[in-house]
Amino acid sequence: MSAEHSFDMAAVESIIASRKEMPGALLPILHDIQNTVGYIPSLVVPAIADGLNISRAEVHGVITYYHFFRQHPAGKHVIQICRAEACQARGCESLVDHAKELLGCDFHQITDDGKFSLEVVYCLGQCASGPAIQIDDDLYARVSKEKFNNLIQAKRGLQ
Repeated sequence: MSAEHSFDMAAVESIIASRKEMPGALLPILHDIQNTVGYIPSLVVPAIADGLNISRAEVHGVITYYHFFRQHPAGKHVIQICRAEACQARGCESLVDHAKELLGCDFHQITDDGKFSLEVVYCLGQCASGPAIQIDDDLYARVSKEKFNNLIQAKRGLQ
């Protein structure tokens, strides 16, 4: 059974039913599904569209427009590395290479131990303090290779 099928569709339908009457329900529904399932499976798009009486294309467009919605399962901790121009000017590409090597995975992949996912973003709002990363809900600025190593060790429980 694929990871795409290993979620509770009844929970998703309950989320849709509980929010479908509120104005602007699509974003809260997507957030709730991602918080419950861990990502937005493609199989839920028709149910959302039907529940809100909008097109599947509209639902898909919103999911793909916002970088924080994932369309694939994620690791326990999601690491987002900013690659916007300001962070590039401050050395994010070197940090990206280091992160990929340390974690043993590329963007949109999960580490072998399932603890980390590596994602790319194009602005975390820390332009004057790059390179910036976000791990789960925590934002970090001026991230060096050493600081990145320390953050990963802490998340692994080694510090």
